[in-house]
Amino acid sequence: MSAVLFPLTFAVAAPFWILMILAPNWTVTHRVVRSPLIVAPAAVIYAILVLPALGEVLPAVASPTLDGVRELLGSADGAAAGWAHMIAFDLFVGRWAWLDGRRRAVPPLVMAPVLVLTILLGPLGLVAYLVVRTRWAAHPSAAADSDPHHLG
Repeated sequence: MSAVLFPLTFAVAAPFWILMILAPNWTVTHRVVRSPLIVAPAAVIYAILVLPALGEVLPAVASPTLDGVRELLGSADGAAAGWAHMIAFDLFVGRWAWLDGRRRAVPPLVMAPVLVLTILLGPLGLVAYLVVRTRWAAHPSAAADSDPHHLG
């Protein structure tokens, strides 16, 4: 099953990344990305992979050791679950950065490389955005529904 779910994980997230990067000013993009549910498909794939192995996963994450995590991620199912975990969280972080960037009026040409970095190297994309956002103050006239701190 992991052979099918592994490629499917990025496929279900890619449309949202494409919207944020290539169509940032389209009203449909804002309407879609505003919902935190965009991470649901990747989270569901993660659940499909992790829940059947919860007996193995919980001890490894509750009291992690390098060897335990290596063993957990060393199988096809473990690698696919790790990938789904990363894709879901990277998308959530990218969504937050995109919404916050819109609120701050960060130019799309500045946000695009930050979002690509977030896709490829999640935490480095987050750090890049935290640096970028210091240059733009939040616009007080931003709509309440675009508040990046509002999760629903």
